[in-house]
Amino acid sequence: MPPLRLLLGSARRAIFGSADTALWGLNSIKGNCHNFCTAVSKDVTYKELKILLNSKKIMLIDVRETWEILADGKIPESVNIPLGEVGEALQMNPEDFKEKYNGVKPSKSDSLVFSCSAGVRSKKALDTAISLGFNSAQHYAGGWKEWATYERSEKK
Repeated sequence: MPPLRLLLGSARRAIFGSADTALWGLNSIKGNCHNFCTAVSKDVTYKELKILLNSKKIMLIDVRETWEILADGKIPESVNIPLGEVGEALQMNPEDFKEKYNGVKPSKSDSLVFSCSAGVRSKKALDTAISLGFNSAQHYAGGWKEWATYERSEKK
């Protein structure tokens, strides 16, 4: 009968595979998790967004559809790039970007904040931007709904 250690080693390899396979799996998870993991902590609060907007050091991109902005309003200084256009817009040449969105195309080192109605689409836009190398991107999870609520209460 083979030694117990040899049997256990064979059983382990049969169940878990080789060490190379296990390491490949970990590296694969690490690679796939990178964008998600870095995006998790990039939420901006209402107060933080107010400070960032006053500093004039960010580009606020509203990813709602144009009809939503016309119907509901927008956060001052925001640029409207609907969610379906974000990936393409961030890869445009600067002249085309300026012509289409009436603003300066952000560079990968610029600070971007994405917003939408309530944080779902802006999170998707954030993930897209990070996957394209815009590592200073963030999103305003409260979105237009929270902004409008705070702005109304501040004006009372």
